[in-house]
Amino acid sequence: MNYTIHQLQIFLKVVQKLSITKASEELFMTQPAVSIQLKNLQDQFDIPLTEVIGRQLYVTDFGREIATIAQRIIEELENINYKTIQYKGILNGKLVISSASTGKYLIPYFLSGFLNKNSGIDLVLDVTNRSKVIESLKNNLIEFALVSQLPEKLNVEEESLVENKLYLIGNEKERMKNKSLIYREDGSATRMAMEKYFDDKRGKQRKQIELSTNEAVKQAVIAGLGYSIMPLIGLQNELLQKQLFILPAKNTPIVTQWRLIWLKGKKLSPIGKAFLDFVRSEKQTILKNNFDWYNQY
Repeated sequence: MNYTIHQLQIFLKVVQKLSITKASEELFMTQPAVSIQLKNLQDQFDIPLTEVIGRQLYVTDFGREIATIAQRIIEELENINYKTIQYKGILNGKLVISSASTGKYLIPYFLSGFLNKNSGIDLVLDVTNRSKVIESLKNNLIEFALVSQLPEKLNVEEESLVENKLYLIGNEKERMKNKSLIYREDGSATRMAMEKYFDDKRGKQRKQIELSTNEAVKQAVIAGLGYSIMPLIGLQNELLQKQLFILPAKNTPIVTQWRLIWLKGKKLSPIGKAFLDFVRSEKQTILKNNFDWYNQY
């Protein structure tokens, strides 16, 4: 066997993209160069790693097993690099996190102090809908995810950060019966909590308005389009300015947990471990300094 780390990296990208063209674009290489390196790797094995049927590239079962091993090799090599840097007293590298959209009101406060102490770290923070967050975690494209509801059928470890409190919100102090209910998009954790609440209390409600982001829901409620159950964590300014009001509703707030999660059994990078240690040691201080208002509701 005489394969190289570079060949394994190229093969992993081809496996991820299932396309030599797309892999070459992400690797900033020409298609022939990727094809040559893939062939050189294949020549080390008697069993095919990939096959082309029609014009579609497929990874064989053997190829997927090799890809899993290759991923571990690459991660261990990165750990060697990180360990070398650690012994020099400097953390250097990339921290990749994906957050459910409402988590953008929380996660920056847990990142700022850590990044200030470790200026050599590059942060990649993807703020998107919950479904995409879980998909990225499932495919091992990120180190951590920030969610308010644990994913089903996915084994994860977690660190709880703070309660996620959801209230019925309107732009007036009292609720008018003729206004619509405004929902988040399908798959949103807030949508799931809202559906469960109304299913339990009054039977299924017609989803008269559906919007794709928490900010869009917030602006719709401020404009008087209707009411919604919303996470308190993103409403501080609007409540203080009396643009929005918490409306009385039985069995509210609905309480879930904001959690930092990662795949069970995943070997965290030294940067990931350092960030998790920081979160655990500084969590109470961060919450006290930045979210004291939150505990008043």
